[in-house]
Amino acid sequence: MAWVAAVARLRARRESGVLVTVATVRGHAPRDAGAKLVVGRSETWGSIGGGNVEAVAIDRAREMIATSKPEPELLDFALNDKVVNRHGVQCCGGTVSILLEPLPTVQAVAIFGLGHVGLELARILSRQDLDLHLIDTRSDMLTKERLAPLSDAVAQVHVHHTPLLPEEVLAGLPRGAHVLIMTHDHAEDAALCDAALRRRHLGSIGLIGSAAKWSRFRRRLATEGGHDEATIARIKTPIGMADITGKEPATIAVSVAADLLRTFETEVS
Repeated sequence: MAWVAAVARLRARRESGVLVTVATVRGHAPRDAGAKLVVGRSETWGSIGGGNVEAVAIDRAREMIATSKPEPELLDFALNDKVVNRHGVQCCGGTVSILLEPLPTVQAVAIFGLGHVGLELARILSRQDLDLHLIDTRSDMLTKERLAPLSDAVAQVHVHHTPLLPEEVLAGLPRGAHVLIMTHDHAEDAALCDAALRRRHLGSIGLIGSAAKWSRFRRRLATEGGHDEATIARIKTPIGMADITGKEPATIAVSVAADLLRTFETEVS
């Protein structure tokens, strides 16, 4: 399997890994500069030449996978019989530098409601390396023309048109996905809040709206939904940075995005 496909596979599985590259070669070595190996928790794809160099790289890559915030590393190897190696002798005669680059699990975000604020938020988050799910019951909110600003997105954008039950999308979201509820319909918002609380695999749940709206929702979630206070507390509302008070859609979107990025940082710290 090509290394690009291996990286894509890890991303789809939401597994972290390490990309190992032969950075420089002097003299004789098993592989030329540019050879690549992808290391996952339990699998590897590709090869940088086998032997001690590859075994040490795999060992170190898996140590990096086990840490919370790994940094890229450069390992140097002398390939001669005078060097004591962990995994046997390699005496090709040259020297090799190996670059190890962490491949972290990407974040996933689901925006329910692509109205004015939702679209502005999607534009901001699309510049981040994440899986971005956009959900709306209204097909006109998801047209190719309207979503054109996302055409050069860094994020992998997934568009879901769900005319009847948008909450059904929740079951298919990746584990740890962060959910932002901001539809055009308070009844739809309420149904999504109830359904999101029943999905334990989700990350944070945010709801846009006023204190009065949340008071009604909170009461319904307890009485009609049967949720206890600890479960209801999973929902954050209002969303965004408290000290950014502007009400323009773009301003709200910047505030919500900044708060979400702070949540990402907290998760990996």
